[in-house]
Amino acid sequence: LADTSSSYDGDYAPEQRARVLIETLPYIQRFAGKVVVVKFGGHAMADGDLAARFAQDIVLMHSVGIRPVVVHGGGPQIGALMERLGIESEFRDGLRVTDAETLDVARMVLVGKVNRDIVSDINIHGPLAVGLSGEDAGLITASARNPELGYVGDVEAVNPAIVERLLAENLIPVVSTIGTDPTGQAYNINADTVAAALAGALGAERILYLTDVGGLLADISDAESRISSLHAAALQGLIANGTVSGGMIPKAQACIDAVSAGVASAHMVDGRVPHVVLLELFTDAGIGTMVRPAGLTDGDIESGAEEDQP
Repeated sequence: LADTSSSYDGDYAPEQRARVLIETLPYIQRFAGKVVVVKFGGHAMADGDLAARFAQDIVLMHSVGIRPVVVHGGGPQIGALMERLGIESEFRDGLRVTDAETLDVARMVLVGKVNRDIVSDINIHGPLAVGLSGEDAGLITASARNPELGYVGDVEAVNPAIVERLLAENLIPVVSTIGTDPTGQAYNINADTVAAALAGALGAERILYLTDVGGLLADISDAESRISSLHAAALQGLIANGTVSGGMIPKAQACIDAVSAGVASAHMVDGRVPHVVLLELFTDAGIGTMVRPAGLTDGDIESGAEEDQP
């Protein structure tokens, strides 16, 4: 018989595929039944192939017993529609000033376009995904961040009941980040912040942030200086001393907020890498930056045990 061990009509020989499956087994067993929140954004959302692969990742997670929850923003898509409509965008400290007209555009894009696209991509694989806004069933209560920014909001409270009901029905919630105050006024809220607050309210095991970089870098000019793991307190120090700056600050702060709210670990990964969610969750190496609560070691994160306190 011909030796077929090194040739296969596909990406990997059968024994290589088997090794990959065996490597994933302990992670599948560990995360089965656990909530994992994934904040979807960046280049991956705008690239059709990456978006389709992301949907496959979410469906695979669901198929092996994990309970994924997707949270998304849509800043570039909002900006693109505003440009098409001839509405000028104004930014202050990196945040879009959101008047009533801009808020209407944001709701149309986030709830009516981006959310529906993600739900559709997932549901190609089966009737699994349900789209939600933070306005639905009082999911996200918001308040104005700053009167000068208009209807830009902060999270005041999360009522996860509607998400928990969907998870109990074995469905995949997909959440857009519009919240409301007690009067019914809508606000556009940063998706990183919403993802952290929702993960905490759900008691999530993990939260993953898809970004356009390979994780946190100790030296922004050196792509090889990725920090693979650090405590939340150390990350706060990197923000304070300017090592973490610009657009990475909201994601870094969201990771700190998530683990402070009880999430076991938060991960920043490069959404431009195909199937990055699976690579980070189900492989020994991991490819992003993991933020863990103070008092936990890497080994404790894997085992779920808490380090003895002094």
